Amino acid sequence: MKTADISAVLTSAQLLLSMVETRRAARNGDGADPAAPHELARIERQLGKLESLDGQSADVRREIEDLRQRVTALRNELSHREAWVKTELARHPQRPYFLDYVEKIFTDFSEIHGDRRFADDPAMICGMARFHGEEVLLVGTQKGRDTKQKVYRNFGLPNPEGYRKALRAMHIAEKFSRPIFTFVDVTGANPGLGAEERGQAEAIALNLREMARLHVPIITIITGEGGSGGALAIAVADRVLMLENSVYSVISPEGCASIMWRDSSKKDIAAAALRITAKDNLELGICDEVIPEPQGGAHHDHDAMAATLGDVLDKHLSELEKLSTEQLLNARYDKFRTMAQYFEVTAATAG
Repeated sequence: MKTADISAVLTSAQLLLSMVETRRAARNGDGADPAAPHELARIERQLGKLESLDGQSADVRREIEDLRQRVTALRNELSHREAWVKTELARHPQRPYFLDYVEKIFTDFSEIHGDRRFADDPAMICGMARFHGEEVLLVGTQKGRDTKQKVYRNFGLPNPEGYRKALRAMHIAEKFSRPIFTFVDVTGANPGLGAEERGQAEAIALNLREMARLHVPIITIITGEGGSGGALAIAVADRVLMLENSVYSVISPEGCASIMWRDSSKKDIAAAALRITAKDNLELGICDEVIPEPQGGAHHDHDAMAATLGDVLDKHLSELEKLSTEQLLNARYDKFRTMAQYFEVTAATAG
């Protein structure tokens, strides 16, 4: 490679790196920058090619080393904030919601209303539909996009009657041997006084018990936020799938930071410590597969995301339908009994 070509490659790498650093500075450390990892990888490939050449001057080697150090510093910063960046993407207001997936993946959706005890909860939607010609039950939490929808859907926070409606629909599905798909995108169950008075904790606990022993395949998809018991109440499933930029945790990063440090601004540290990303949950055995999203996130291409999800659901449903009822229940029980196990090795046990 000629000296002029080497200079051009170095200039290109410097320009690209400066753009990434400028975007980070403009965000003041906040906000997602999904393009940054790809751009840093591109810079590293350029530097790798330059380093493989012979006969470089001392100035060129110093410049390459300087760029390497800047790339490493940025990667360390991105790694530390990755969990919070994923949280922001999971909360993106333009991500596809439950009804978007219903429209694009399923047909003949017929909604089921009411818990037959108190009311119909708009934050929790249930209904029968067809998936590749097969009758299935769909259960999902629904957030609103504009102010009117958000108020109607209670900002996606289900009440006890929502969980009871979901369980009523699941028992109907079990009666007619229909598989169940549950879609989770919820900050948590409604923490309001009225919800607690009507038995929020009891409704969630009952769902956990009953879902563990339903005699039909259950597949859960975490499409955005999977918050606390409000998510788990419809997520006791044979397969738990997570979109690439979704999160699943016992508490929000802000809530954790407020408890641990009395400072919600430390949310990025809490997010990393909680291990809430899809990758973390896969490593801990909490989810079974991480579903890739379109470049930049699911909100950039609803159709592509729905197509990918539809293929994954078809694969997992086909596998589950080959199991007998006894095998299905035993596997589901074992799955939740062995989640997130860890062992400490001490000197005594190691010897």
